[in-house]
Amino acid sequence: MKIFHGTENANISKPTVLTLGVFDGLHLGHQRIMQTVVDRSKLAGAVPTAITFDPHPRAVLHPASAPPLLQTLDQRLSNFEVLGIKQAIVIPFTLDFARQPAELFLENIVRERLHAKEVYLGKGFAFGKDRGGNIELLREMSSKLGFVADEVDEVQLRGRRVSSSKIRELLADGSVNLARRMLGRPYGVEGVIIRGNRRGHTIGFPTANLKPHNRVIPRYGVYATATLIDGTWRKSITNIGVRPTFESDADPSIESYIFDFDGDLYGDVLRVRFLHRIRDERKFNGIDELKAQIERDSERARNYFSHPGVKNMLAIL
Repeated sequence: MKIFHGTENANISKPTVLTLGVFDGLHLGHQRIMQTVVDRSKLAGAVPTAITFDPHPRAVLHPASAPPLLQTLDQRLSNFEVLGIKQAIVIPFTLDFARQPAELFLENIVRERLHAKEVYLGKGFAFGKDRGGNIELLREMSSKLGFVADEVDEVQLRGRRVSSSKIRELLADGSVNLARRMLGRPYGVEGVIIRGNRRGHTIGFPTANLKPHNRVIPRYGVYATATLIDGTWRKSITNIGVRPTFESDADPSIESYIFDFDGDLYGDVLRVRFLHRIRDERKFNGIDELKAQIERDSERARNYFSHPGVKNMLAIL
């Protein structure tokens, strides 16, 4: 996939079918938009293209209410490629860009630079000055600018609109199962493995301590997880919290015990995907009680991993 940082660097000669948006999380609604772009590109003989913004527009326009993002920019771009997008354009979102009339963006970028044949927006998405770049404006200008514009229907699950904000709420509540269904995959974080206090080694459960790149972390507690090591998803359990049995840490930690693994991971970048919530974090009366609970947690996780549906999911991660 070709990645252009800024429209001035986008040297594009072939016609495109494109979409634009933040696409944080690339959930089922976003995936429907990407699939529309990919399918229409095949029929139109064009290049499937996505325009995204960094940072999130609200981080510039309303920083106090800006949401923490489900994905880093690199994770978002990687998912674009998985979904069949061949070109991605990352537009630095600034106040100057926000003041630009949507009409100018459509004329100068969408038509002149990107040679769009078709443009697809998610339901309710708008861009440009005063959010003037909505589907109504695109349809109004499409005949003059020579492209087709349409809006892609939203996706609903259990009567709820699938959205990035709803997924954040679910993760904050620890509802990783429903979040997984809205994302179309388990929610995951990635980060560098750092040295901890090695308490896990002393009680027979050595853990990998993750310093996450992602800002959205599920609710404190213990989860059945999958951890990517050398290209293989391995079964694991992960604790998120402040280790209240010992002196509580100011910052939460993410510690994964990887089943049947004793390699050295310090300094590696790992991905952890959250599959099932086992319990809340709690304080124990000493190491022996903690060790006994970890053994019970491990047994519950192994039972979870033994279910046929979970085995199938692990096979296609």
